[in-house]
Amino acid sequence: MGRERQKKVYNKEMASILDGKVISAEIRKDITQIIETHRKDVPNFTPGLAIVQVGNREDSNVYIRMKERAAKEYVLYLKQLENVISTLNNDEKINGIIVQLPLDCEHEINSEFILNRIDPRKDVDGLHTLNAGKLARGDIENCVVPCTPRGSLELILKTGIELKGKKAVVLGRSRIVGGPMSALLTWNHCTVTTCHSRTQNLEECVKDADILVVAIGRPEMVKGEWVKEGSIVIDCGINSIPDSTKKSGQRLVGDVEFQAASKRAAWITPVPGGVGPMTVAMLLKNTLDAALRNFHESKQLSNWNLRILPLTLKDPVPSDIAIAQAQTPKDIATLASEINLKSSEVDLYGKKKAKVSVKVLNRLKDCDSGKYVVVCGITPTPLGEGKSTTTIGLAQALGAHSKKNVFACVRQPSQGPTFGIKGGAAGGGYSQVIPMEEFNLHLTGDIHAITAANNLLAAAIDARIFHEATQTNEQLFKRLVPEKKGARKFSDIQLKRLKKLGIEKTDGNDLTSEEIARFVRLDIDIETITWQRVIDTNDRFLRKITVGQSDTEKGKTRTCQFDITVASEIMAVLALSTSLADMRERLGRMVIASNTAGEPITAEDLGVSGALAVLMKDAINPNLMQTLEGTPVFVHAGPFANIAHGNSSILADQIALKIVGKDGFVVTESGFGADIGMEKFMNIKCRYSGLKPNAAVLVATVRALKMHGGGPTVVPGVPLPNEYTAENIDLVTKGFSNLRKQIENVSFFGVPVVVAINSFSTDTENELETVQRLCKEAGAFDAVICHHWSKGGAGAVGLADAVDRACSSPSNFEFLYDLNLPLEDKIGIIAKKIYGADGVTFSEMATERLNRYKKQGFNNLPICMAKTHLSLSDNPQLKGSPKGFTLPISDVRASVGAGFIYPLVGKMSTMPGLPTRPCFYDIDIDLETEDIKGLF
Repeated sequence: MGRERQKKVYNKEMASILDGKVISAEIRKDITQIIETHRKDVPNFTPGLAIVQVGNREDSNVYIRMKERAAKEYVLYLKQLENVISTLNNDEKINGIIVQLPLDCEHEINSEFILNRIDPRKDVDGLHTLNAGKLARGDIENCVVPCTPRGSLELILKTGIELKGKKAVVLGRSRIVGGPMSALLTWNHCTVTTCHSRTQNLEECVKDADILVVAIGRPEMVKGEWVKEGSIVIDCGINSIPDSTKKSGQRLVGDVEFQAASKRAAWITPVPGGVGPMTVAMLLKNTLDAALRNFHESKQLSNWNLRILPLTLKDPVPSDIAIAQAQTPKDIATLASEINLKSSEVDLYGKKKAKVSVKVLNRLKDCDSGKYVVVCGITPTPLGEGKSTTTIGLAQALGAHSKKNVFACVRQPSQGPTFGIKGGAAGGGYSQVIPMEEFNLHLTGDIHAITAANNLLAAAIDARIFHEATQTNEQLFKRLVPEKKGARKFSDIQLKRLKKLGIEKTDGNDLTSEEIARFVRLDIDIETITWQRVIDTNDRFLRKITVGQSDTEKGKTRTCQFDITVASEIMAVLALSTSLADMRERLGRMVIASNTAGEPITAEDLGVSGALAVLMKDAINPNLMQTLEGTPVFVHAGPFANIAHGNSSILADQIALKIVGKDGFVVTESGFGADIGMEKFMNIKCRYSGLKPNAAVLVATVRALKMHGGGPTVVPGVPLPNEYTAENIDLVTKGFSNLRKQIENVSFFGVPVVVAINSFSTDTENELETVQRLCKEAGAFDAVICHHWSKGGAGAVGLADAVDRACSSPSNFEFLYDLNLPLEDKIGIIAKKIYGADGVTFSEMATERLNRYKKQGFNNLPICMAKTHLSLSDNPQLKGSPKGFTLPISDVRASVGAGFIYPLVGKMSTMPGLPTRPCFYDIDIDLETEDIKGLF
């Protein structure tokens, strides 16, 4: 009786149709609303979908056209490409990737391998092994569900029935539909039976299904009488069968006998118009979900999962290299993951260092930036006052002990000082960058790239002078623009030169004799050449050389010199570039000389600028390393602070500020004293970066103050005189004049300054407290005694707290001078305000060059003073805060590509020499363990 009543309930003419077109339209409407909502916060929020097709199968083209039409409705990015998966994985605009199967190619392609090349998070078809595995084990929230099963489930849910406990049969076991559909129904609490073409008693299995999903790929295989009355039938099949009534001679049917099944089922999907539109809708939904996930993760980027490395402190403190080698650094891939960098954004150089792509800025452009702290110092002794050590110690304190997101940004050390007199620059004691051997030796080859690029330009200069001197205009032109198939085509770089000359022609055969002469003749005035060759070694015998002595150079000899690589303008260009395009532009506009008419000649004129950019294309990406306590460090660029601007790269700072997030910190170091590195940081680096520091840390030592107070000369390698190891408050007080002036120098820029008193074991409590008191009286925000050299981050916790408070205090950043002022005036402002000079004198050569640069249009560039770092004046012997001196400008040069004019104060050497006993005496390798010895 009950069975008869049940029959009556479902005894109706036809099942209700689950119309995929209607339901998918609702889903698309929801997608549109979600996108529009997010665009209110992020105007450029646009989910991106890429379709990769191999071959030209018409059935694949049909599917792609259908998906393309749907995608265009939502302004989705769409690409039909071959073998570009790795590129698409790294493309921040692309959120979803699908590979159209089958892969149509004359050579067999392993589709499983191809599908698993897709980033699982962008695998919107849900076919990656990782997604399939997560779905199989029920981790649905953290996987991508394939589109057809997800659309089919959506249709089932639209019936409103309770799935829990229902008997479900999935006919078909493919990894695209059947397999994931079974898993999906299982984790929605159905009792699932998976059948296939070889299942025995198939009809009996199907007849028992409350929910029947068919994806067998056989037209109308499931007969109407197989369908249980009152069931839900989801037909995923789409097959062509002959039909003479149709114009095409064919019609589409599903895997289920629709008419007969409709009389028994309560709900059924039509073919076409059922599962098909839902598949496309779910493709869009999966793409949107991926975009939303990226969007929300970008909001949570500041949630680091940083593992801190513990320190084992020893007393007495061992050598720097012993401390560094005793610590086991994290694999750099692990650190990158901890700070939310994607693997596609990180290029590993071994296990302990990596390059981070500047393209990460595209992903993070909408993220809030952290607090920006510049570390500078007083005028140092020849031994240095621990500015790098303080930078690293402060970063360790903020990250490992105050639990803040923090990045340290430091310069890459030059091989010259490393093997010469200064040693390494990884910090010291328990505040270092590790592995310190890799930090100090080659790193990732950036300095070598600069050397190669610099010397290519130098070779191009002499070669051009030689060829212009030994060939006629016609000969030059034929070689510069060779004829091919009757046409002379200019390269892109040559077209730029033509445009600069006002010649609009693009066919070389159309140029007049006069135009050819203007094009081929640079007419470089040899006396004005400022571009030198470089090498990253302290080699005093290269300070003046003669080139062109071979007979093959036909007497074209000239006197020139080598500089050390870090003094190259290309190093300064690298440090001041804000993108690859910006670096390419800066390299092109580097001025190497003037022509005989007094006009500037650039690398672009020589046609070498593109090649320079190619040599530098990897160097532009900052190098990722770590501190002894496992906090991240960017090591990038290393321009001389007494010749160039002496700061690490803008890009490293910009990327770091985004990664740390709104409440994080970036601690960046400037070279030498605040009168040099800090002044250039503020007036040059900040102008080009657009960044404004929240606070400055000014590093000082009792030792340096005693020197400035009249203490004996400090000589590297020689034991310190007694005045530096015994208490002497009088020397400290007198020498404070230098620290007072440097505090004032920072205050000129409106930035709060915290003095870090880097404590040595020889300092007494009275001396340290005297410095603290004098600093506060001089207007410092705070003055903190630090022990990071002997205690690591724990020894700089007080400094970290003071910096945190300073960053929260008012900062009224301003530049020291207006760029529109004459060059002489800008030089005078720096000399008087920063150095304390009474005035400036210019040599005849300096005046001549200033006039030339102004005539050439370079007046509005900032000033980068090339001055000794050992005194506020031009005289290294004048300590403290000298008065009554006039600053002599002996020469003026232009780094137009980098973007500054640099006056030379007195005599400046751009090539250091080796001392009598260089550091290399102590450096060796253990032939058994291959450990480096003696590096410090």
